[in-house]
Amino acid sequence: MNRTITLFHAPHSRSGAVRILLDELDAPHELQVVNLKAGDTRRPDFLGLNPMGKVPAILHGDALVSEQVAIMIYLADLFPQAGLAPAADHPLRGPYLRWMAFHGACFEPAVIDLALKREPAPHSMSPYGDYDTMLATLTRQLRAGPYLLGEQFSAADILWAYALGWTTAFKLVPQLPEVMDYIARLNARPAFRRVTELDAGLAAAQAA
Repeated sequence: MNRTITLFHAPHSRSGAVRILLDELDAPHELQVVNLKAGDTRRPDFLGLNPMGKVPAILHGDALVSEQVAIMIYLADLFPQAGLAPAADHPLRGPYLRWMAFHGACFEPAVIDLALKREPAPHSMSPYGDYDTMLATLTRQLRAGPYLLGEQFSAADILWAYALGWTTAFKLVPQLPEVMDYIARLNARPAFRRVTELDAGLAAAQAA
């Protein structure tokens, strides 16, 4: 069976974090570039892959995986030799999964509500409770650093550094020293630099 990894990717989107992870993993893969502004993800062929009309998505052989966090967990586990995901029996596996899930379950809903100037749901119904508590929980972990799992760099750091990069740029997250130091630490990694440069070229080509 063909087990090639194909990443459906758009520059300057959530799929950028997956592309960085693939680089960090040194994982053989193919890139299927889509143009969000041209509506590529709303076309029937793409909706057949992901009815949500979103990137990222990957095909690995016959397995289709969508949702950014799910993809990153899947890929990091697929290449255990890279050491970017604690093993199932490792004491850091629980904290690792916590921070992966916290991103999608708490952080993103909180910053989207803030961006749209929406009042959060009542506390008992809100997935993140309130924005200030969500942010304080995250920044407390960043201050303990240098990575979310202490001294161990993981796929969770790729996810979070990429997200904090755009949310601080759009002022959805304050540019606190611990946040900006964390972003700078991750952006200095060769994989981040390579993908940033490559995606800038893709974005320019699509704009043209």
